[in-house]
Amino acid sequence: MKVAVGADHAGFDLKGEIVKWLESEGHLVNDIGAHEIDPKDDYPDFAIAVAGVIQSGGAERGIIICGSGVGASIAANKVQGIRACLCHDTYSARQGVEHDDMNVICIGGRIIGIELAKAVLDAFLDATFLPEPRFQRRLDKIIQVEQNGLP
Repeated sequence: MKVAVGADHAGFDLKGEIVKWLESEGHLVNDIGAHEIDPKDDYPDFAIAVAGVIQSGGAERGIIICGSGVGASIAANKVQGIRACLCHDTYSARQGVEHDDMNVICIGGRIIGIELAKAVLDAFLDATFLPEPRFQRRLDKIIQVEQNGLP
């Protein structure tokens, strides 16, 4: 799978481990950065860059890592077509894709370690959207608001 990955300084170390692991699992990784530690960098820059790659079709899924994952999630969700969520457990990571067609996962580099991150990302990357009528109906409502604003 083509995966775009980005992190600010707070997610930098975990991103390095995740990129190596993803590549060893056979994924095609687009490492958006950061490529060096800069304590003055800002998570929105990396979140928006990853979201842009997903939006343009350059990758199927995105992974964004900041300190808590919260800011990255907020920033990524501002980009049209992005459905990003903060997930630190396998159930949410899988269910977010299956029920909500989540295409970007956000994790906190200061919250979880590499082994839990691998399990969470496995669940996220192995899941597919289940086109059941109730899930599609809900997704259509989200897309409608995104495209046209509030009803």
